[in-house]
Amino acid sequence: MKLILIGIQGAGKSTQGNILSDILSIPYLSSGHVFREMAKEKTILGRYLKETLNAGFLIPDDKTIAIIEEYLSHDEYKKGYILDGFPRTVPQAEIFSNGVTKVIYLKVSDKEALWRLAGRADDDRADNTLQAIKKRIDLFHEKTEPVIEFYRQKGQLIEIDGEQDIPVITEQILDGLKK
Repeated sequence: MKLILIGIQGAGKSTQGNILSDILSIPYLSSGHVFREMAKEKTILGRYLKETLNAGFLIPDDKTIAIIEEYLSHDEYKKGYILDGFPRTVPQAEIFSNGVTKVIYLKVSDKEALWRLAGRADDDRADNTLQAIKKRIDLFHEKTEPVIEFYRQKGQLIEIDGEQDIPVITEQILDGLKK
């Protein structure tokens, strides 16, 4: 099973990704985590990723696709995966060649996302400034909402109210996967 989790920052993608990984016995991969780890590297690409992420911008499609497809080529992802944070643009969704079973959209309001993110104390993330968070929320509406419609039209979308209790959300996702 190859799943994608889509939602605004703070929607609960990593929470559900880790829970689903345990239940379904398939690995969870966060594109944001991959990019943040690469941004720590003392390379040209690492410095570029760090500057881009800290400013709250998206990594360009060509670089994003190459990095994600490289990660998913590893043996641990051959039987399936839960991917969080990719694709973020329609061109990424159109070009992505790894096959997708279902796309789970965790829908939360901007207000709820900001409230959740304000409660995080993650000092490791230089991109968690209010300005960068607001920019990523704006980018979600501009770039990623069309991706949701792309997968809806393909009949692959499961839309979940992400403002419910965590176990309820998990149950609804699992029910959606059975259909």
